[in-house]
Amino acid sequence: MKAIIFDFDGTLANTLPICDYAFQSVFKEFDNKQLSSGEIRAMFGPCEVGIIKGNLLHENKEQAIELYYEKYLEKHNDLVAANQEIHDLLLEMKRKGLKLGIVTGKAKRSLDISMKALQMHDFFDVIITGDDVIEPKPHPEGLLKALSQLHVNNHEAMFIGDSNADIQAGIAADIYTVGVHWLPDIQTMEFSVAPHAYYKEVREFINSLPAGMTQ
Repeated sequence: MKAIIFDFDGTLANTLPICDYAFQSVFKEFDNKQLSSGEIRAMFGPCEVGIIKGNLLHENKEQAIELYYEKYLEKHNDLVAANQEIHDLLLEMKRKGLKLGIVTGKAKRSLDISMKALQMHDFFDVIITGDDVIEPKPHPEGLLKALSQLHVNNHEAMFIGDSNADIQAGIAADIYTVGVHWLPDIQTMEFSVAPHAYYKEVREFINSLPAGMTQ
């Protein structure tokens, strides 16, 4: 095992509440719709720009996109707390000599806001966002790009995610795929496709790794 690739929302950071808040603000402001968290998360797949362009009825999509980022930044510190267990996990993986990557449906703009706030930038060797792919998860395009940029093959990597789309993408890329529900807010309660492994606690995952798992 040479590399671990992570999803972001619901896997590395408890950012789903801020996504909900920003989308709810946009759809209320522009379409006068009150959307539930479930309704919002049912639209996930494309990045936030794609979600707004594909689902907002109001013609002023660009202004709506700007409001999304304004709201995402405005409440980020209130709704997204740093997680010491995740921080320790990333430190442990780097200590083991593993390459780390992110493959997320988020656009680079919102990911940068979150990673700056959570001081995560220095951990990762490659980051693939929703801006970098034509086909979002569950398509494996993002994972295949990450593997290529990390210079590892699929059998030398692991992918960790919390949603159905994550698990499907990992399986489609023929990567050892781990489902996790270790943060308070998650996208998928039950996976429709079985991951190779499943963890509800960060520490449980760390303890499962072989002591000599390095490059």
